[in-house]
Amino acid sequence: MGKSNIYIIAEAGVNHNGDLDRAMALIDVAAASGADAVKFQTFSAKRLASSTAPKAAYQQRTTDAHQSQLEMLRALELPPEWHEPLQQHARQKGIQFLSTAFDRESLAFLETLNLPLYKIPSGELTNGPLLWDFARTGKPLVVSTGMASLSDVEQALAVLCHGMHEAEEPDSLHAVWRCWSDGMARTRLQERVSLLHCTSQYPTPLNEVNLLAMDTLSKAFHLPVGYSDHTQGNLVALAAVARGARIIEKHFTLDRSLPGPDHKASLEPDELTALVRDIRSLELAFGDGYKGPQPSEWDTRRAARQSLVTAQDVREGEVFTGQNVTTGRAGGGLSAMHYWDQIGQKAQRDYKAGETL
Repeated sequence: MGKSNIYIIAEAGVNHNGDLDRAMALIDVAAASGADAVKFQTFSAKRLASSTAPKAAYQQRTTDAHQSQLEMLRALELPPEWHEPLQQHARQKGIQFLSTAFDRESLAFLETLNLPLYKIPSGELTNGPLLWDFARTGKPLVVSTGMASLSDVEQALAVLCHGMHEAEEPDSLHAVWRCWSDGMARTRLQERVSLLHCTSQYPTPLNEVNLLAMDTLSKAFHLPVGYSDHTQGNLVALAAVARGARIIEKHFTLDRSLPGPDHKASLEPDELTALVRDIRSLELAFGDGYKGPQPSEWDTRRAARQSLVTAQDVREGEVFTGQNVTTGRAGGGLSAMHYWDQIGQKAQRDYKAGETL
């Protein structure tokens, strides 16, 4: 997906707070950090939430408690006319521009921008029609699984499978599952779909991270996995990389003290840069898995490994024994692993005490 093995998405999300200049500055920060992509969110508030939709508890804490979810979302929309300037700015900065669609019309709009991939948000994992539309784009899909059970994930993958295999929408959920039962149809997911483990709480407490669920997703569906991190700090994201995450998504902001639902669970610029740097360092540390001496170890190996040496003077023809042969660091000679082979053999020449065999 990106420049490195681990694809890092710097999630700007709605942290622009309805300000185009702030959105541009978020792109600058993401590009400077070395992330592969910067991602925003594209939605129409009136299509996403009704006037009576409640806010989540974390949204109540981080925004005006008397404001409805609809009112909050209206202030956080990314207007259609901003997308191309933002995409162009990202291109100039050398970072991929992404945005997540939360409704079918927004996805149709994003299709006009020719984005390299789509991230499907956790909240839309059970939005069958939107999932099907995502599948029909032909683009790589990164599916976030916050709030989901394993059966929720399987059902979403079944819808994506149908959309990748069939040109017409299903006439029933039964048709979706029938397609899912076709092993050849399921193989298409492996070409296009990655799964992100996620906990949809901002910030996520450590006891609710459940990072081992990333392994569960990998074993259940045999798809690449990653982690969408809503914890504070970088520890859990780095742990996810160490456990095999191929994609890391992390929210960031210009200033954590800004008003808005996601700022408090976001990294500030220096922290984002540190996260990317540490992930790239981990990539270097992974190596290729082959167990053998590293280039820098050969000199140490010669100095540190023990060889067979004589414990006392030994005359030619004398039998090597446990009393006249021992081991020690000598920088050469027979390895100490040959000790038992040499005991009982006759010396082929005279040896001074401390000489290598």
